[in-house]
Amino acid sequence: MSEPVPSPEDAERHRAKMAKRKAVQDAEVASKPIAEKGLLMVNTGPGKGKSTAAFGLAVRALGHGWKIGVVQFGKGAWETGERKILEKLGDVAWYTLGEGFTWETQDRGRDVAAAEKAWSVALDLMADPQLRLLILDELNISLRYEHLPLSDVVAALKARRPDLHVVVTGRNAKPELIEAADLVTEMTLVKHHFAAGVKAQQGIEF
Repeated sequence: MSEPVPSPEDAERHRAKMAKRKAVQDAEVASKPIAEKGLLMVNTGPGKGKSTAAFGLAVRALGHGWKIGVVQFGKGAWETGERKILEKLGDVAWYTLGEGFTWETQDRGRDVAAAEKAWSVALDLMADPQLRLLILDELNISLRYEHLPLSDVVAALKARRPDLHVVVTGRNAKPELIEAADLVTEMTLVKHHFAAGVKAQQGIEF
């Protein structure tokens, strides 16, 4: 069924309403004094989609010709769809340096050593002047289990060069990291198929 044609009066009311909305929006944008700034972004919370959102941002960055880096903490060397496609799309430095989540390895010494190695690589990437976006996937997990010194990590992230964007993912982001961040998004769990017995699937979880 076709939509009813608005009357001239309705059309004018809509035009006036949108013009007023545009003026407010334009004034809001004009009031922001900073044109560009490297952002520290944190994706956290119990819901699904934290890493997925970070890799979506990576696709956007690659579309603009940026060089990006990915360091995965904790996660083992899975053959993931996101790595396959991102490396095809552009200049990507990707490092998966975990040995599996800490409840899988059950060896704190190995977990700490893996986290330290991953953080060392992250620092090297942060020092690369060509890198525009760095994703530190599941870094929050390493910080939660104290595999890395929180104060050192936060200090290094705060001291990054002004044009470098960094995304940190993982549940239970530390308050100190949240305080240092420019953007924090919490994924809220409403419903998850895993609770109904559905295992991780290729193309959806990896």
